[in-house]
Amino acid sequence: MAANSMYENLMGLPLFNGVSYNRISEIVGNTRLAFSKYLPGETILEAGDPCTRMMFVIGGCVRLSVRNSTDRFGVMQTLQAPSVISPDFLFGRNTLYPATVTAIDTVSIMQIEKNDFINIIRTDEVCLFNYLNYISTNAQKAIDGVLSLTSGSLEERIVFWIIALTQRDALDVVLTCKQRDLYTLFGVQRSSFINTLESMKARGLIDYTSTEIRVVSRNELRSLLLKTPD
Repeated sequence: MAANSMYENLMGLPLFNGVSYNRISEIVGNTRLAFSKYLPGETILEAGDPCTRMMFVIGGCVRLSVRNSTDRFGVMQTLQAPSVISPDFLFGRNTLYPATVTAIDTVSIMQIEKNDFINIIRTDEVCLFNYLNYISTNAQKAIDGVLSLTSGSLEERIVFWIIALTQRDALDVVLTCKQRDLYTLFGVQRSSFINTLESMKARGLIDYTSTEIRVVSRNELRSLLLKTPD
């Protein structure tokens, strides 16, 4: 990848938003960066792998797949360059990647080891603010998503749930689960659940079958919420 193209991709990442080209050049010059390529279908990460570095998608698209322990529920999402994979798992009690990540096409990955990333956010206030804002927003949306299960309209609760389970730049979001498990989770009758899905489908927000919900546009779902978007 050409240097200019790489810098443009980095400047497009939320974690480097607002950082100047010259500062990005300094970071690249003073940081140990590891680059790797993956062919379509290759596994980049397995769920449960230790999160010991920041992983940036700087070329191509990747598919993230998260499943629960009983394999009854799963959520899949696509990230395209420039994006970062699960940056909120670098610190905290759980530092294991939650998703299995595979390459959709030819993918370029840039990795920054944890200690090197710490040095970046210690020496650059913009990067520090961006990272704190990113992980704080994720923490807040997770709380909103959980609380929404017992408040608001059923549609709002479904939307909050989807937003909480996916990254803000996610595309092609698909939730796999039996409808019975879902309407039981939301504490509603099957008829109410189906009516809500039908309403969302009629407005072009989602499509669904008996075993999955496919999100047409995460941004459109996010715009339905009256609270500050993630």
